[in-house]
Amino acid sequence: MFYPPARAVLRSVRRGVQSLPHSLHQVQPSHLGQDLLLLPQRLPSPPPLLPLSTSSTFNSTLHPHTFAPLTIAIMSLANKLSITDVDLKGKRVLIRVDFNVPLDADKKITNNQRIAGAVPTIKYAIDNGAKAVVLMSHLGRPNGQENPKYSLQPVVPELEKLLGKNVQFANNCVGKDVEDLVNKATDGQVVLLENLRFHIEEEGSAKDKEGNKTKADKAKVEEFRKGLTALGDVFINDAFGTAHRAHSSMVGVDLPQKASGFLMKKELEYFAKALENPQRPFLAILGGAKVSDKIQLIDNLLDKVNTLIVCGGMAFTFKKTLENVSIGDSLFDESGSKTVGKLVEKAKANNVKLVLPVDYVTADKFDKDAKVGSATDESGIPDGWMGLDCGPKSIELYKQAIDDSKTILWNGPAGVFEFDNFATGTKSTLDAAVAAAEGGKIVIIGGGDTATVAAKYGVESKLSHVSTGGGASLELLEGKELPGVTALSSK
Repeated sequence: MFYPPARAVLRSVRRGVQSLPHSLHQVQPSHLGQDLLLLPQRLPSPPPLLPLSTSSTFNSTLHPHTFAPLTIAIMSLANKLSITDVDLKGKRVLIRVDFNVPLDADKKITNNQRIAGAVPTIKYAIDNGAKAVVLMSHLGRPNGQENPKYSLQPVVPELEKLLGKNVQFANNCVGKDVEDLVNKATDGQVVLLENLRFHIEEEGSAKDKEGNKTKADKAKVEEFRKGLTALGDVFINDAFGTAHRAHSSMVGVDLPQKASGFLMKKELEYFAKALENPQRPFLAILGGAKVSDKIQLIDNLLDKVNTLIVCGGMAFTFKKTLENVSIGDSLFDESGSKTVGKLVEKAKANNVKLVLPVDYVTADKFDKDAKVGSATDESGIPDGWMGLDCGPKSIELYKQAIDDSKTILWNGPAGVFEFDNFATGTKSTLDAAVAAAEGGKIVIIGGGDTATVAAKYGVESKLSHVSTGGGASLELLEGKELPGVTALSSK
């Protein structure tokens, strides 16, 4: 395959030049470097120059003497250093995990999923000759102060059970005593540090009793970060759920090799598959309540997808604004409604098919025991009633869109799935997504409520990927850089 020189293309994009250099050379895809993945069609000679497109899908019916629109994907996620790329033998391996687990009144762990999720990374470090495996995490919101309620000590027995190995607990996360404990460890000894957030320097700020924000002293933050750095030779980040936070443990460990653990690696690989190099057609399903909360998300995805389903509560804002459908007492986002027109214009300009519900399951109040009714666009939803789910015709539209796609990204349920009478739309959409994944398509659940849906119906293992990061995955989908990911070394 023939490729334009990568740097020349990037220069053209940055300068806003509307044409590409015609001088071509033959390059293997693996030689393109880490920053660009170029995906043009076969280029004949000599082609006329066409405008550069960064969002078009390929058109196989183009005239044989024209450029295909060129898709440029900035490959930053899948090219981060991974734990499997690093020599761990004889090293102190410092791992940022997410052990922010729920505890009952007796400090017993009620859900060990996050601890279990970190076990493959921890075991890999042990099995590959690590001298010591040092684990650091936060738990709850102790607000920069030591608080026994938020101690990580209760995690120790659970972790020992899962690893089948003794775990030493350090009463702090920095300081000489902790360094001595870590440096004495041998043969893959696991050391769990006390809660990072007992120090204001972890988050960089805290709130006083009156709720006023107090900033950490910069010099002390630097000292805290040096204290963490002193505990390892290699840094592994496996806490994707905190990757959107520029906290000291995420961005302040200054070691030569900073790599992702298996959890982080999987998150990055699957989001790269969706956001950077999707198999097309690419469908995004966006639910949730308020349009204003999802403007940046919708705007970013309209540059990437072929089809967009807008469902859940925010669909009513679209329906009323665009089609003047009577929505009764359904959720309406006044501020979000002002951007609907612009979003629809962008969808048309980018040739994105927009799919909205056409019928509804209604309720006379927001309650699991509410009276249940039905409505269509034509009939409208009467005053005193609200739409809490989509109806059968809408479900068929969603299923068809899923069937027609090769990559499906889902963020936000189709209805109020917490109430059984209004869960059918979400469950039916989930069934179609599971069938798509079982048929070899890529199906990614973008964290938050949709991950809760997948867990509720026990289908997490049947989908390509269910993200563990609510806020982190949302910010990634919005097109934002995640500090914890940016801080990792590139391959």
